[in-house]
Amino acid sequence: MKAREQVTAQTPSASLPASRPAALQASLRLGRGRVVRRDFARLALEFGAEGLSLDVADLGLEARWVAIAFKDENHGAFSRVELTAIVDGPEGPQGTSLDERAFGHGRFTWLGRLPAGTTSLRLTPMLGEPALAIAEFTVTVRSRLALVGRAALRRPVLTAQALFWRSVGKRVRSQYRLARALVPPGLTGYDTWVRHFDTLSEADRGRITAEVAQWREPPLISVVMPVYDPGSKVLEEALRSVRGQLYPHWELCIADDASTDPAVPRLLARAAAEDPRIRVERRPENGHIAAATNTALALARGAYVAFMDHDDVLPAHALYEVAKAIRREPDLDLIYSDEDKIDADGRRFEPHFKGDWNPELLYGQNYLNHLTVVRRSLVAAAGGLRPGFEGSQDHDLLLRLSDRLDPARVRHLPAILYHWRTAIGSGTFSDAFLARAEAARLQALEELVARRGWPHRVERGPLGFNRLVRALPHPAPLVSVVIPTKDRAELLRVVLDGLLTGTDYPAIEVVVVDNGSTEPAALALLARAAADPRVRVLSRPGPFNFSGLSNDGAAAARGPLLLFLNNDIEVVAPGWLTELASIAVEDGVGAVGAKLSYPDGTLQHGGVVLGVGGVAGHSHPDIGPDDPGYFGRMVISQEVSAVTGACLMMRRAVFEEVGRFDAAHLAVAFNDIDLCLRVRKAGYRVIWTPHAALTHHESKSRGKEDTPEKRARFEAEVATMTERWGPELRNDPYYNPNLARAKALFRLW
Repeated sequence: MKAREQVTAQTPSASLPASRPAALQASLRLGRGRVVRRDFARLALEFGAEGLSLDVADLGLEARWVAIAFKDENHGAFSRVELTAIVDGPEGPQGTSLDERAFGHGRFTWLGRLPAGTTSLRLTPMLGEPALAIAEFTVTVRSRLALVGRAALRRPVLTAQALFWRSVGKRVRSQYRLARALVPPGLTGYDTWVRHFDTLSEADRGRITAEVAQWREPPLISVVMPVYDPGSKVLEEALRSVRGQLYPHWELCIADDASTDPAVPRLLARAAAEDPRIRVERRPENGHIAAATNTALALARGAYVAFMDHDDVLPAHALYEVAKAIRREPDLDLIYSDEDKIDADGRRFEPHFKGDWNPELLYGQNYLNHLTVVRRSLVAAAGGLRPGFEGSQDHDLLLRLSDRLDPARVRHLPAILYHWRTAIGSGTFSDAFLARAEAARLQALEELVARRGWPHRVERGPLGFNRLVRALPHPAPLVSVVIPTKDRAELLRVVLDGLLTGTDYPAIEVVVVDNGSTEPAALALLARAAADPRVRVLSRPGPFNFSGLSNDGAAAARGPLLLFLNNDIEVVAPGWLTELASIAVEDGVGAVGAKLSYPDGTLQHGGVVLGVGGVAGHSHPDIGPDDPGYFGRMVISQEVSAVTGACLMMRRAVFEEVGRFDAAHLAVAFNDIDLCLRVRKAGYRVIWTPHAALTHHESKSRGKEDTPEKRARFEAEVATMTERWGPELRNDPYYNPNLARAKALFRLW
């Protein structure tokens, strides 16, 4: 067999819009000059469509080691498409997702053994991406001998293990280890990431310029900039970054807030004279940032306004990315991007890779800024920025805008489109006003609570962030705590004591679902517990099925609020249940989860991130008890995609509406993830709160997946999740796609 046989499909470098269905002819080369003609099917590419499909049924690729490479012209650190091998099975075609690896400048590759029965390779837009932009697609067949040699050079121990398992006939184990050994060493450092994934080439610039030139009626974006005594150098750099935008349809509206440095008005006048898109108004007296921004807003004529400080920098493609999003979705009201910081030497550091729209997180912190772009009519309707909120004037505006925002009309662009200067002495407005900014932030949330007529209160939370403390209805609704258990009396005793004597919630019932305990200590404990009128014990012997046991407990429960709780949970503070219940009773909330830590204080559960480790994983695993997490995420309540079933509260009505736990297909693993995804699909929010904190002695009562039967069951549950929720698992809205997914550590690598 030849060491390399190649199949290539060349496509145009432009996007393939859904409005142009057609067949794209491709030349496929498969070794020794053999040429095969194929149609690279250009199908409807809107959300949920099939995407691009390459027929390889008769090319002999199934069950062979291949390298698949493609280029995504969207340019980024992550692929906006899903690569799938389509396999003919007894129940029809099935898709197997192939997790590609990024190499920078829009290039991605996958190396592995294609599943037996592979008939086609498919590229499908990820959620929220209406079009593909694939410039080239190559499949190269690799010989096993060449791969073993490469793997031995990279990871000799893994390669030796692969050869051993192959020699004893364990092919699956051998293939898994060989694939791991072939993965190239990862990149490290933000500087490296910037070079590979966030540096425009001349080809990128030319492509963007040519694309914009073809747009009809491109949107005018008004960049508003309040200016007060910045250093000339940083102001010139800020102006230069706007004038250097690859998207030319902008105007820069500047309000000079009575700068005392005479160089500032001279510099601004010169810039306005050189470029008619720059408009300047000098205020007669200093009014601070809110008043100055409003003056700049009054100059704006564009349908959208982008907020920019006088010492910050926009990358050359920033307004292009914004305009592209507006053209794609003309109804958008709010667009925001990722950002990083720059120092006095222009060095980039501390990137903030954000999640999608998250109102719960916005209550606590202004995670949106920067770059923030808003429909101008909405800003006007909200009354612009409010004097008196200096330091948190943007947060106040966003909270007021959130009163009238439709989440479907908010878009997060997962790209670094703003460089925030942190150099001391640059004249940044908020440098000396931290305490004042915190007070203004708290006041902004207090006024939101008053506007909405909520009975809640607001207080200063950890690190100065806001905390919204919700009020319970009166009387407090009954919480039915459902605890599946078997034996392990020492664990169950702790959780029952914590619920019945260590929790200050006034209305609790406990439904213990016993899965066939036989140990005398456990049986005695269950008998004593049942004597408490707040406790009932259900006998449910048989194979362990968390979903089935939890469903049975819920059916027997009387409360309108259900709390599914593991038997290895320890209560550490009395107010945890009040926190959960006060959130769960809200009409728009479908499920609530708590902060769970191991006995040594390290974090076990900070919400669930989809796609981590294959299906899903815990956010910020194993961080220390004093670590606030990525940009404070582990000290602020927020929306997440899912929370663990080890401590999950929801209204009974929602539980029944979405169909309860899946006892048939997800007996042990991922049943909580599946339930939360159905909750979100039904239109409800899932919220994680750090203000309900518990200790979790994880998996002590059930043990590890260490038998062939358990492993087979686990693999079947993984298959259920990937088949049922494949696109969602690839695109967690609250975890930035630029971040690594081996673990949810909020890191690039």
